[in-house]
Amino acid sequence: MAATSSGPGWSTIATGVWPDKHGVKDNSFTGKNYAAHPDFLTRIENAKPALNTYAAADWEPITSTDQNGPIFSAKVDKRLSLKGDRDGYRGEDPKVAAAAAAELRGQHPDAAFVYLGEIDAAGHSYGAASQQYLDAVARVDALVGQLLTAVQNRPTYGQENWKVLVTTDHGHTPSGGHGGSTTAERGTFVIAKGAGIPAGSVRDDVKLSDVAATALAQVGVSTSGLDGVPLGAPGTDPFDTVRPGLQARVDETGIPAGVKGFTHTPPAGWSLDNSKMGTGGVTEWAGWAFATDEFWTQSQRDQWRELNVRSRDVFAVADSDEWDDKAHTGTFDSTLVTPKWAVAGGSTRTLTFQTHYRHEAGQTAQVLVSYDGAAPTVVKTYTADAVAKAESLALQVPAGATDVQVRFRYSGDNNWFWTVDNVRLG
Repeated sequence: MAATSSGPGWSTIATGVWPDKHGVKDNSFTGKNYAAHPDFLTRIENAKPALNTYAAADWEPITSTDQNGPIFSAKVDKRLSLKGDRDGYRGEDPKVAAAAAAELRGQHPDAAFVYLGEIDAAGHSYGAASQQYLDAVARVDALVGQLLTAVQNRPTYGQENWKVLVTTDHGHTPSGGHGGSTTAERGTFVIAKGAGIPAGSVRDDVKLSDVAATALAQVGVSTSGLDGVPLGAPGTDPFDTVRPGLQARVDETGIPAGVKGFTHTPPAGWSLDNSKMGTGGVTEWAGWAFATDEFWTQSQRDQWRELNVRSRDVFAVADSDEWDDKAHTGTFDSTLVTPKWAVAGGSTRTLTFQTHYRHEAGQTAQVLVSYDGAAPTVVKTYTADAVAKAESLALQVPAGATDVQVRFRYSGDNNWFWTVDNVRLG
């Protein structure tokens, strides 16, 4: 979908949508579509122009037109743009922090964004495994502390409701650099504090796109159309309930031994039909499995598994390509079955789910539905790639029907894969 580069990463953080929407695939910003998917400060200005917005950065394209920017538009009430690439981030970061601290402490910003770039520069120059990288982290951490102190020193702080988010756009390799698909390069985080976020809590379902959604929700602006969701509204995907039972690798060799990330045990009410499944093959992928991004993507890099950005935490995956890497009989043919959901005859219901499907001739991916235990009927067949897609299928419930059950059937033989997540009937 995009390289692990700053342009796509900060665009996702700022806009709350993934690169297939905001259009930024690398640091050239070619194809940017901020008009349709603006940054969250611009969304605030459009919805509530009376609110005050502020952005400060020393990577030029974030807040200026340099290098084909800006990410944060001129609608933002006040922007500070310094030149870290030209003048050095170690010297420019303290200037950004000092100016932003003064703004946060003495003015009245309702929403603000502050970028500090020295850690990224140190990663490029010395690598993430270096002492210089750790030293840069310590210096930037102190600057973040200045910003937090500025907020806490506001005269009206006790009567205010602040939410603070700290995040990054990508990681670095131990020797330095990014842009590829390794776990180190793809590694990001979101640290949050504020109302509705329990102190010390750890979540596995948070995405970079949630930063913008959280900021917008904080000031009462709609998040409609965003890929992200506010952090105060954790998901209820049943697949995530199997996380405590995830296992370490069995046959896979590229996945670190300490990573627990797969199971064939479905969540309550769900089931697997492997009656047509071949025998043998790689244990982890013998039929539909429930896996994490950290586990599945390390089974084999650079085959589009990393593009599954709209799945969160644990998702269902059928992977005939990886299953075929060990001797087996027969072919891959497995069906994931939902619980029975109550419906009213004659109504129209909407089946939604996140999906990531890589197509190849010889494999089949179908969504089937059955009412009141009748024979399943195909409602969707995938005949082309569906990369990190939010799917929505209208179901016409027959007269007199009282329940519906959905099946996801995938078959193949050393072909590709199919994932589904967050399956809901609306």
